[in-house]
Amino acid sequence: MRRMDIALYQPDQPPNTGTLLRLGACLKTPVHIIEPCGFPFSKRSLKRYAMDYADFVEVHHHLDWAAFLDWVTEHDRRLVLLSTKAETLYCDFSFQKNDILLVGSESSGAPDFVHDRANERIIVPMSEDVRSLNVAVSMAMVLGEGLRQTSGWPKK
Repeated sequence: MRRMDIALYQPDQPPNTGTLLRLGACLKTPVHIIEPCGFPFSKRSLKRYAMDYADFVEVHHHLDWAAFLDWVTEHDRRLVLLSTKAETLYCDFSFQKNDILLVGSESSGAPDFVHDRANERIIVPMSEDVRSLNVAVSMAMVLGEGLRQTSGWPKK
């Protein structure tokens, strides 16, 4: 069965990475970590960031953007970037089961070449008075809508 995945492009905040790993564990959603990270990423650190959820999440570790793109191509997946620069509201977007939802680095977002490679770009609407939502909060909102649309909730 195809499942929606989530991906973190060069994350630099261990607590956010831990939160997204926990989200993946709870919703049975595979998580892709794309290096380089702004912190050491290893099996040991994974246990520290994800705590007792580490054993329940499927993690794909990619050494760089090119390796991640190879995986995406090999598995025929659609790449959907969450971005403050996008125009399509996530709640107006039609998700597919083969989507990989991608967030950029917490401190710098996603560079232009990531935007250019994404099949789709979506935005979480928010007040113009603030810069952006936390990546983990945004991902949880968007993943929830994606799973709702595709009937992808984990079975109890």
